[in-house]
Amino acid sequence: MVSTENPLLQPSPHPYGMPDYPAIEPKYYLPAFHAAFAQHRAEIDAITRVRSMPTFENTMIPLERSGRLLGDVARAFYTVSSADATSAIQDVEAELAPLMSAHQDAIQLDAALYGRISTLHAGLDHMSLDPEQRYLVERHYREMTHAGASLDAAEKEALTELNARLSTLSNTFEKNLLSDTNDLAVVFDSAEQLDGLTDGELSAASRAAEERGLSGAFVVTLTLFTGHPYLSSLTDRESRRRIMEASRARGRRDNAWDNRPVVLEIARLRARRAELLGYASHAAYITADETAGSPEAVHARLRELAGPAARNARKEALALQAIIDTEAAPFRLAAHDWAYYAERVRAATYDLDRAALRPWFEAERVLRDGVFFAATQLYGVSFTERADIPAYHPDVRVFEVFNEDGSALGLFVLDLYTRDTKRGGAWMNSIVDQSGLRGTAPVVVNNLNVVRPGAGRPTLLSVDEVTTLFHEFGHALHGLFATVTYPHFAGTNVFRDFVEFPSQVNEMWISWPEILASYAKHVDTGEALASDVVERLAASEQFNQGFATSEYLAASWLDQAWHSLSAVQAEEIDDVEAFEAAALADIGLDDPAVPTRYSSTYFAHVFSGGYSAGYYSYIWSEVLDADTVEWFRENGGLTRANGERFRERLLGVGGSKDPLEAYRDFRGRDAEIVPLLERRGLTG
Repeated sequence: MVSTENPLLQPSPHPYGMPDYPAIEPKYYLPAFHAAFAQHRAEIDAITRVRSMPTFENTMIPLERSGRLLGDVARAFYTVSSADATSAIQDVEAELAPLMSAHQDAIQLDAALYGRISTLHAGLDHMSLDPEQRYLVERHYREMTHAGASLDAAEKEALTELNARLSTLSNTFEKNLLSDTNDLAVVFDSAEQLDGLTDGELSAASRAAEERGLSGAFVVTLTLFTGHPYLSSLTDRESRRRIMEASRARGRRDNAWDNRPVVLEIARLRARRAELLGYASHAAYITADETAGSPEAVHARLRELAGPAARNARKEALALQAIIDTEAAPFRLAAHDWAYYAERVRAATYDLDRAALRPWFEAERVLRDGVFFAATQLYGVSFTERADIPAYHPDVRVFEVFNEDGSALGLFVLDLYTRDTKRGGAWMNSIVDQSGLRGTAPVVVNNLNVVRPGAGRPTLLSVDEVTTLFHEFGHALHGLFATVTYPHFAGTNVFRDFVEFPSQVNEMWISWPEILASYAKHVDTGEALASDVVERLAASEQFNQGFATSEYLAASWLDQAWHSLSAVQAEEIDDVEAFEAAALADIGLDDPAVPTRYSSTYFAHVFSGGYSAGYYSYIWSEVLDADTVEWFRENGGLTRANGERFRERLLGVGGSKDPLEAYRDFRGRDAEIVPLLERRGLTG
């Protein structure tokens, strides 16, 4: 019997069902999961024991009510395991991974449940259902079929074994990456080696060294992606090289954290699973239930963009090399030089030093007078910090969100700073999903990895970090605004190649004049960012897009290359580096000066996250995003009327409607690609 003292099995004492994190110790998670698994299984059994013919009321309603405890426990745990993965939490996750996989398979592959849903699906045209109810039946039927519910018993057993092993491997990949990333943090002996960094950045490096017991030294921790923000500022070429080499070495050092065998096994097992499910490859399996429809459609789009991007990158490289050639000791441009000399070209071309703009982007002001202000202007929402609602780490802040009429909407949770227990990158997740059926309001989290400055110093953001904050908040708005009946459709539960669309749209407000004027003020003087600087920032938007597009497309192509393999082909691959090189050469993105944004051994999006065969989603969604930005500009921009239209017709529907149908409802037509090509300078 599970102890009644387990806070995960008791009603939360906090508003909106925020888990009682101060009372939750790691030892409570596994017992809570076991109790939740048993309860969920009993709820499903109760549905399938009903002897009367399936109806929406006796099948879909109880199905949507089921699993609530499991969802609550899982969201509470995975929020912590991604953002504060202590060794105790990692141990729980390792034990949990195959258990969670087995339970999910037991539900998704349940023959009796699938039979009832299949009956409902076959009779849809003879049932009086509203559009959301009809779509709910369609999605459950499609998802269970896609998961393998129509397989025979022997095939299901084989599938379950594959899924269990894959869940364990994904967990191993993430643990290896976190450990190797921490181990490869670059130690510098003197501030001179970090010449070019600001006082705040030096303070952060000193603080990171102190936390590791390296008094007097400086430590530069690594970001998730290949490059590093400091590469654009460091004047010492050797320091740049050390950071870049450390970043690219992750997961491929023949040590305990080597991810190469993990990558190979994941690729092989995913290909075998796809074959078992009747698909030619994992990419075919994944895209069959996305808006893209097929890997061929994805490949065609990536190839369409890769050629122009690579040509632009080569032109950019010539401009960088020209500057290097004027120096006293010229050298051949390398990957670790690109960001530094790109900023020199930018400065010469646009009289713009982006690193020097940090004092105008103080984090608190960007948050309140930028991110929040834009949401208020567009959607009428307001934010009140709730220090009385505890979160899972002292760094984490909680804000209550209200509609324009004063009604409560939900909670927004912000976890801004990097730490050794947090995985790299930036992301949004939910702790509580909105549902009319369950009567729950949303609690959503934004995670970033901003380096914390030394004590008493302000947090100054780079231009890219400002972009990330606005981007992730776009996901948060998607989660906060969804107004659906059924939890299956809550928030960001949409097709993977659509989910980035709302977040990318939210980036447009970064440089919108009245928003920028509100938040871009000097941290010491309050002086607004000069209008001529703003104009130069806008003029430089297409600068370095050859590089940016190429590094992204290279990663997207690597993802597709791994996941387009048949089972036979995957078994033949035994060299990760050779496979990567061949794949990048195939699409013409093998420029050594423009490394892929993520190499396989630290490509967490696809080997431990939810983007396998789906990293193309960003550029796919950007077609919609660029087209939407054009609509806003044509229709008056930052107005409440525009905000309400976007909220009601796109954000508010969550996953309760086909996403492209929702887009057509908002835009009045399908998206066009021209705005994207123009944005990225790919029309010439």
